[in-house]
Amino acid sequence: MRHYHSTSAQQTEQIAAQLAKELRGGDVLAFRGGLGAGKTAFVRGLAEGLGVTGEVASPTFSLVNEYRGNPPLYHFDMYRISTMDDLYFTGFFDYLENGSILAIEWSENISDWLPDGVITVTINRLGDEEREILIDGGDRF
Repeated sequence: MRHYHSTSAQQTEQIAAQLAKELRGGDVLAFRGGLGAGKTAFVRGLAEGLGVTGEVASPTFSLVNEYRGNPPLYHFDMYRISTMDDLYFTGFFDYLENGSILAIEWSENISDWLPDGVITVTINRLGDEEREILIDGGDRF
């Protein structure tokens, strides 16, 4: 398990950009952390580390955003997903097979359906800007 301490959204993004260099197509990152913890900031850093240009925003209403990086990054928001049928209709299972990196906010809602080897990113809010970031799982973390 890796443990990081961040004192700003920018530092959280930098930690994620460094992590992105170790990721490979097919990796699934399951995010845990409350509202405002910094999950989207972390995904912004991942996108930057994968060479994505342009704005990265939470997919709250679209459920999934696609970013053309190397490899591609798909950013899911599973906040409103509570059943296997809900998950199936997002197309989630198709994304698992396309060699992209998946970043899943509110992964707790689909924990029973996550693949083996998932990388868990837990972001704990310690203060207004201060965060504890724990990265665990997969065969590399």
